[in-house]
Amino acid sequence: MSEPKHMPDKPSADSVFEVGRIRKLVELMKEHDLSEVDLRESRQRIRICRGPKEAPRPAYGPPPPPPAPSHASTSSPQPPAPSTSSAEAANIALVKSPMVGTFYARPNPKSEPYVKVGDRVDTTTTVCIIEAMKVFNEIPAEVRGKIVAVLCEDGEAVEFDKPLFKVDTSG
Repeated sequence: MSEPKHMPDKPSADSVFEVGRIRKLVELMKEHDLSEVDLRESRQRIRICRGPKEAPRPAYGPPPPPPAPSHASTSSPQPPAPSTSSAEAANIALVKSPMVGTFYARPNPKSEPYVKVGDRVDTTTTVCIIEAMKVFNEIPAEVRGKIVAVLCEDGEAVEFDKPLFKVDTSG
């Protein structure tokens, strides 16, 4: 019995899933102290993460509540009265950078920005581009609401999880 000429499960030599390429990516990650690489080409995608495994963090939303005090109290604690600023903060979501790279607010220098303060966005609205390793990644808002602040300058270097935009999700 002869082997089939085409094996769809076996990656081709120029596939992003070829073991040699993956090894090279891992070496580049070590060399440049990267914790994650996410590459896409056509319908192929490869995402490599290294380091301690953490629970996935949303790209938006309020921070987790602070831990409860460790000492026991005899009186029942009274919750603080909600202030207007904390109520407003509860409706503010942050769009954060999913990677290290360079922030671009517009598709090219002559274009208008993807979004500006006052614009309404949906979960799939592209809000900016982050360039990483010569790859331009369109970043979606991942939240519905109105842009209330742009927190980065065009061409600014950004770190993973750096806040890029504030979005009011209340209306």
